[in-house]
Amino acid sequence: MNQQLAQTTVKKTNNGALLLGTGLVVASMILVPALAVRLGLGASLTGALRIALMKASSKAVSCATDDSKVA
Repeated sequence: MNQQLAQTTVKKTNNGALLLGTGLVVASMILVPALAVRLGLGASLTGALRIALMKASSKAVSCATDDSKVA
């Protein structure tokens, strides 16, 4: 009797990195502009802070899904 075993691959996700990325996006979209208005920061500085947080978010999430960079 021939038995074929189904080979399954388990894709691991790093929920911590996804949570960090989501938190950074929320901070850049909601918290940074609110704090900038409260503190009286200029639009260019607010934009620069938002860009920096969005880049950090993208980097956190992309490292979570790319297994080739794991040491």
